Amino acid sequence: MKKMAPWIITILLALILVVMAAYLVMTMNNKSGSTTSATPKVEEKKLSADELVKVTSTMEQVKTNLSDPNYVVIMDFAFQFNDSSSKEAFDKIMNFNAKSIIIKTLADTKPNELTGAKGKDQLANKLKNLINQTLPEGNIVQIDITNFIMSTI
Repeated sequence: MKKMAPWIITILLALILVVMAAYLVMTMNNKSGSTTSATPKVEEKKLSADELVKVTSTMEQVKTNLSDPNYVVIMDFAFQFNDSSSKEAFDKIMNFNAKSIIIKTLADTKPNELTGAKGKDQLANKLKNLINQTLPEGNIVQIDITNFIMSTI
């Protein structure tokens, strides 16, 4: 029995190590698969075209420099709200409140952060969170970038 003890201990340690590794892999996969978004998920219902027009507001020709002063962007946005009263409230503050938030956010953005769909989605989510904080009522469900031109000066 004394000759088998080191083998039994080695096998038990190996099994424990394999179980621990499997546990760590499973917990890491669960963490990376979960959403880490700070905004709560809101179930969206499909809207008809007429309903969509009633809850959507547009902002056109936002022109500003990025954090690199050699780059300028011209952008158009479409803001979709949870209801028409939220849209009306937004339309009242759009040109002096929301536009300044957009310009300040773009002023802190580097040109390479806006390349590709992922960069534009990140900008839209950041703007949605910032503007939702200032809305007097309701909230923005989605922001779409409807026109995007980035150029060097």
